[in-house]
Amino acid sequence: MSLRQIPLLSPVQRELVFLSPYLALAVGLGLSLAFNRGRVFFALLLLGLFHLVTRHYLLIGATGYTPSAIYHCFCFLLPINLLLLSFMAERGIFTHAGRLRMSFIAIQLIAVYWIVRFRVDYSAVPELLSHPIVKSPFLEGLGLPQPAVVLFVVAGVLIAVRVLKRCSPIEVALFGTLIAIGISCDRIAADFTPTLFTAAAAVLLSIGVLQDSHSMAFTDELTALPSRRALNEQIMGLGRRYVVAMIDVDHFKGFNDTYGHDVGDQVLKLVGAKIRLTKGGGKAYRYGGEEFTIIFPGKTVGEVLPHLEELRETIQDYQLKLRGKDRPQEEETGRKRRSEAGGSAETVSVTVSIGVAASGDQRTAPEEALRMADKALYQAKKRGRNQVAVHR
Repeated sequence: MSLRQIPLLSPVQRELVFLSPYLALAVGLGLSLAFNRGRVFFALLLLGLFHLVTRHYLLIGATGYTPSAIYHCFCFLLPINLLLLSFMAERGIFTHAGRLRMSFIAIQLIAVYWIVRFRVDYSAVPELLSHPIVKSPFLEGLGLPQPAVVLFVVAGVLIAVRVLKRCSPIEVALFGTLIAIGISCDRIAADFTPTLFTAAAAVLLSIGVLQDSHSMAFTDELTALPSRRALNEQIMGLGRRYVVAMIDVDHFKGFNDTYGHDVGDQVLKLVGAKIRLTKGGGKAYRYGGEEFTIIFPGKTVGEVLPHLEELRETIQDYQLKLRGKDRPQEEETGRKRRSEAGGSAETVSVTVSIGVAASGDQRTAPEEALRMADKALYQAKKRGRNQVAVHR
C-alpha cells in the first residue's frame, strides 16, 4: 500500500494508521525497559515527543511563530541527539548515566518551551536554517531547509561509519530512525507521512533491541564467536553425518597466573580468530572457558583432519605480541604503534590440543558426539598436548 492509497481507507482503518505510532512506541519502550537499553529508550522518548508535537502544532506545517519555532528547534536538535546516542556507550536507563541523559533531554525541552512560551526573539535561528547554501532544483524542492539537510546528512554519515565499525543492531536502528525523522521533517505537513515514518522508526528501534539482546545471548562477547547456547541449538538440526572437534588452549591457567587475565583474554581472542578461519566447512563456537568447538556438517574425520592439523600448526607458529596497559582503544592505532615498535614488544606463543569424533553409522546423538570428542581431547592432553587425537 502506498501513501496515496491511505485516504481511500475506511474511517476505522485510518484511525488504526493514526494509532500505529503510539502502539509501536509503547512496544518499543516496553522492550527497552525489559532489556535495560537506555539508548533506545531515550531515542523512543525523542521520537514520541516529535510525534506529539507534530500532531498538535505542525499539522498544517511550520506556519506562525509557535509552529515555526518548534519545527526549527526539532530540525536542529533531533539529528544531534540521535548522533550522540549512537556514539554513547550503553549505560542503562535508571542509572546515574541514564539520569544525566534524561536531564540533558529535559534541558532541551525547557529551552524550547522557554522560546515558545515567552516568544524569545529567535529570528536568527530560522534565518540560519532556512538560508540556501547552494542553488539546486533538487534541494529547492525539499521541504527541509538546506542547512538542516546538511545537519541530517552529516549525522547520517557519522552514524553510518559507526554502523560499519561495530555492526550493532542498535546503531542500525538509530541510522534508520534518523532517516525516518528526516523524511518526516521534510514532509511535515503531509497527512500521513510523519505518522507512518514515526511508527516505522519505532518498529526499527524495537527490532534493534530484540536483535541486540539475541546477539548478547547467543554470541560470546570476548571472541565474537557463537556461544555454547547457540551450539546447543544448532546441534539439534545436524544430519546423520558430521564431525565434532573440541579444542582446548594448553596451559591456559599458567598464562593467566604468569601474565594476568588481560593477556589471557588476548590469547582467547587470538585462538578464537584462528578457529573462525578454519577451512573445511566447519562452524566454530566458544564452548566455555578456554574450550572451543567446531562442527563440520556432512564431513568425515578423514576430510577434516588436514584442516585441524593446519589450525593447530597455525596457532603454534603465531607469536602474540603482548599489549601494554597504555595500549590505544583504536585497533588501527594499536597496529601502527606495534609496527613502529618492531621486535621490542614481548611475545608469547600458545598451543592447542584437539579432540575429534564423528557421528558414525549408528546415528550417534550430538550430545554423545560431543562427549566422545571431549574424551579424545583428554587423550591428546594426556599424550603431551599440542596434537590432534581422534576418538576410536
